Amino acid sequence: MKRSLLSLAVSVAVTCSSAVWAEGSNTELEQRIANLEQRLEKSEKTADQALNKTSAFEFHGYARAGLLMNDNLNGATGTGPYMTAAGSLGGAVGRLGLEDDNYVETVLDHKSQKEDGSWSKYRIMLADSVETNNEWTGSESQLNVRQVYAEIGNLSSFSGAFENASLWAGKRFDRDNFDIHFLDSDIVFLSGTGIGLYDVQLGEDWRANFSVYGRDFGAIDSSNTDVENYIATMNNRMGAWQLMLSAMTATDNEERSAGSADTGFHAMLAYHADSFYGMSDGFSKTGVLAGQGLGAELKGIGSNGSLNEDANAVRLFSYGVTRFADNWRIAPAVLAEYSQDRFVETDEFMWATVNVRLAQELTKNFEMVYEGSYQYMDLDNGTDKADGSYYKATIAPTFKLDTAAGFFERPEIRLTASYIDWSDELNNYSVSVADGASTMGEGGEFVAGMQMETWF
Repeated sequence: MKRSLLSLAVSVAVTCSSAVWAEGSNTELEQRIANLEQRLEKSEKTADQALNKTSAFEFHGYARAGLLMNDNLNGATGTGPYMTAAGSLGGAVGRLGLEDDNYVETVLDHKSQKEDGSWSKYRIMLADSVETNNEWTGSESQLNVRQVYAEIGNLSSFSGAFENASLWAGKRFDRDNFDIHFLDSDIVFLSGTGIGLYDVQLGEDWRANFSVYGRDFGAIDSSNTDVENYIATMNNRMGAWQLMLSAMTATDNEERSAGSADTGFHAMLAYHADSFYGMSDGFSKTGVLAGQGLGAELKGIGSNGSLNEDANAVRLFSYGVTRFADNWRIAPAVLAEYSQDRFVETDEFMWATVNVRLAQELTKNFEMVYEGSYQYMDLDNGTDKADGSYYKATIAPTFKLDTAAGFFERPEIRLTASYIDWSDELNNYSVSVADGASTMGEGGEFVAGMQMETWF
């Protein structure tokens, strides 16, 4: 192609040579031909690069914002999925009608692919959360870079079990985290700064991810030397089954917090069904998590440096989504945990949540959503005890683009009305534990609000 274009250029130049010779400048003609050749070479190089590499930007996000008020027309406070005494232990309840924060995530990806099929991705994620309803929130902003990492894959240097593997490094959420959206609770949330290898094919129906993450626990002294928890994980997917194993170590953590663990283990066995418990279309996920020492923080793996070295915890979960009539959908969820010796050798905590969300599709763009939530808790932090139940019922008229698209179609604009109550024994009870506190006021309250939620 280059020679053809150059020949054409020479022909054009020769055709125009009479004008050039008229000026008596053979040198000028040669220079013009040389300049033209350089431009053609540059154009050809640019075209080759375009053929050899493609790139694109993607923009993703999540946001919720709304107004919440109590039956005295004051701003509702102390509400949310973790509002009960078990909240600081991970005991979430149904979120619909309880969230009063304004939260936003912004994700920007740059993806590129070479002609040989190899690809790269760079991601940055910004997030912010505020409680105020005002439009100017700079003084309360928690703007933060939650993720920044690079990933490369389909490398020609990889073969065998690694042929389809990808390599990443940076600060990120693990790709295979998953949650119960209706409780605003992750089942597992592995994150931090580190390095990993995804999708190593160990068998015909067995692929595994390997990663090492680091998480900071805090300063030992005024020199701000951080105690870091290093988490090594092997996450296996064998068909619908998932087996996730993690080991962790945090040298000198006992010096940071007396009696705290410096090692830990965490395991999860889950079954991801492509049906609603084998009974109807939809999906369901069921499993069990267990942890010891630093691994006894079952959701945020390795995130809690205050756990006792003898801490033990086990958690059960199950949830699913299906359609049980032409215009009705249902999403039940169960989440329960038992732990002991969590912060001191005499503590013992047990809680269990049952949540059901229903949606009644009335038109293409309008549906009525209902949610009922119940939590039982029996909590003993070694000093105080709490034993009782929490109840919530919510109704939410909801507008969206297509109600038939299901529970996860967004955006949604909803009005909410909730009634919240709990056992008298829990009134004004506070669970004071090392990783935070949940304080309950008095129940028997109506809460109303409006909210938008979106993701893309």
